Amino acid sequence: MAITVVEKPESRQVTDDSAELIYLITGTASDAEALAALKSTASATHNSMTRGKCSVDPVKESIDSGNADFCKWEGTAPYAPLQNTVPQIPETGDSSFSFDTGGGSQHITQSLSTVNRYAPTGQTAPNFKGAIGVTHDSVEGVDISVPVYNFSETHYIADGDVDKAAYFALTGKTNNAAFKGCAAGECLCLGASGSKRGGGDWEITFRFAASPNKTGLTIGSITGIDKKGWEFLWVRYADTEDTAAKTIVKQPAAVYVEKVYEEGSFSGLGIGT
Repeated sequence: MAITVVEKPESRQVTDDSAELIYLITGTASDAEALAALKSTASATHNSMTRGKCSVDPVKESIDSGNADFCKWEGTAPYAPLQNTVPQIPETGDSSFSFDTGGGSQHITQSLSTVNRYAPTGQTAPNFKGAIGVTHDSVEGVDISVPVYNFSETHYIADGDVDKAAYFALTGKTNNAAFKGCAAGECLCLGASGSKRGGGDWEITFRFAASPNKTGLTIGSITGIDKKGWEFLWVRYADTEDTAAKTIVKQPAAVYVEKVYEEGSFSGLGIGT
């Protein structure tokens, strides 16, 4: 039997600064399901007033039967002007989300492309194939900002569902499957922090950073390079003759993509994927 929520005839107790809507909920023996159904039915506002904390009470004679088809609940949705409402305390099962795209810093030795090369009149500037800061002995490179999507989720989790061992095991690992809009390899788990609340549940914040996967990269004369978001790419340079500039230059001779983080199943965090 489906859960139904119907406003009762004696509902709509309204004053200038308050309102109370009363509902009859049927089709479940679970108080949590009854409350969730009420919250999804009662509107967030009523007569320009904001909904407060909803509640459900069992209709005793129906609950005693133990049969969900006959269970009934009376649900209450109170409303008050916004300035008079007390901030709601998050309930078990609630969650919130925050993010920033401030980016990160990375040292690179190779540009996406060399825009221009300049040399004195009559001479040709050596072609380093995108190598940055080339000296006689090395390629110095430069520090740049790179796309890093930092986000966190705060969840209010029942004590029995908290798995601190899983949170610890997945810290410092990348996702082995799609997770929160990130393809496999793009999301890095930075860890979780939490504290137990007075009601017995936990407030836990999970932190992540995302970096995009790349395919079909070209570095110097080397093409078809694929790299997952948190893999490390580095370039080996070798001395090569630049016949146009009539000099020996350092150019990319090989590209390496290194796996530096283990992978893990983020479903083990218990916060959805």
